[in-house]
Amino acid sequence: MVRRGDDQWEDIVRWSMMAMLEAEEDGVTAANVDDMRANSANPAVQRLLGKSGEFGKLMGLDNNWAFNIVKQVGNYGESYERNVGMGSGLKLSRGLNALWNQGGLMYPIPFR
Repeated sequence: MVRRGDDQWEDIVRWSMMAMLEAEEDGVTAANVDDMRANSANPAVQRLLGKSGEFGKLMGLDNNWAFNIVKQVGNYGESYERNVGMGSGLKLSRGLNALWNQGGLMYPIPFR
């Protein structure tokens, strides 16, 4: 939920979620984000982590915004597991919160 009329913040929140999902789908984790940024030849990973393109600037952020999210809190799967998944006190299975290619409904919008 975001305040009505705060379109910039709504974009940042939405694309932060998409960045975490994209990171999970591409195998980018808090542990390997530095290596993936430096060495990945995947154009989607390069855009996600700010190595190419200027997606962050379109939202009023620097191009390291998604890199910083993954570096600090991990991808969607890491965050889920830590906060509500099997690594938490709640022990909730991913179920429909899994990625689309793992039987769930979570599908990241491509960064283009």
